Amino acid sequence: MAESVFIVDDDPDIRDSLSLLLSASGYATKAYESATALLASEAPESVGCLIVDVQMPEMDGIALQKELVARRSPLQVIVMTGHADIPIAVGAMKAGAVDFLEKPFDEPVLLDSVRRALDRASTAGDQVKEARNAAARLALLTERERQVLDLIVAGKANKVIAHELSISPRTVEIHRARVMEKMDAGNLADLVRKALSIPS
Repeated sequence: MAESVFIVDDDPDIRDSLSLLLSASGYATKAYESATALLASEAPESVGCLIVDVQMPEMDGIALQKELVARRSPLQVIVMTGHADIPIAVGAMKAGAVDFLEKPFDEPVLLDSVRRALDRASTAGDQVKEARNAAARLALLTERERQVLDLIVAGKANKVIAHELSISPRTVEIHRARVMEKMDAGNLADLVRKALSIPS
């Protein structure tokens, strides 16, 4: 039985392209033009993955995610975001989203996120293992690197981090590179995901 991936986006071109890509990769897909359309369907009761755009009229992706959490839906959420919406996307991950995808995104990145979301939907054990690994890596950070990481997770840009810590943007870049290396993060979303997986 094919694994289910649901898509919610008010742009028909994005719905169509995602449906085609995911269907070609062997997933059962269903697309909706709005959050309310998804909520009126059987999708919230399904075990699977939801890819949702952050910016939508009426009910946005974050409001939809909160509603699914309130309904105790087993759907694992991936949010799609423009560059300006990264702080919003980080907030979505804090609320339980698996990942955020910055538009435009590469197909392999999307498929990797979907795979991870579906794995998370079916197994909770891997989350515990990932959190323990991330906690061990977090312990390797210096106090300054931890400060930089906390501000990255808060959605702050390099210039803002530099101002808040009274250091140069170049120094922030150096710390950020070391944080990425020590946390074994492939990209920004990966770093945020690992940091948020650690129980506070």
